[in-house]
Amino acid sequence: WGFVGLIHDFDFEMHPTLDQHPQDGAPILREHGVPEHVVQSVLSHADHLDVPRATSLERTLAAVDEMSGFVTAVALVRPTKSIDEVTPRAVRKKMKDKAFARAVHRETLIATAEELGVDFDVHIQHVIDGIATIAPQLGLTRTETTQVVD
Repeated sequence: WGFVGLIHDFDFEMHPTLDQHPQDGAPILREHGVPEHVVQSVLSHADHLDVPRATSLERTLAAVDEMSGFVTAVALVRPTKSIDEVTPRAVRKKMKDKAFARAVHRETLIATAEELGVDFDVHIQHVIDGIATIAPQLGLTRTETTQVVD
């Protein structure tokens, strides 16, 4: 699953438009011997392709893709840039601000969590917890004692 998460947007810089990404990257994956179920998972994360999400992996990738970027953005606007200060409540509050991360479709965040079958706040917390494990690599900090301000 981690491999799929790492490669699902590998072609975005080469193919940054919806008429190219990720479908134009799929042949590259196949040429490099990536298993077809992985290619299908990559294709399924793109709503515009209407590729059914038949597996837990496909549903999880779709649910985590946009949410991880949104949660990271919420952390980056904090004065401390600490993921430890981000809560589901803070994420929901930022979702209401249409000017914040305007390219992220709020309906997609909600719909993909529902498709995954996970409570929305639980989903947000899972994403926060996952990001916390690699916070420094994402330019985020960790705080030993955190005072959360929503």
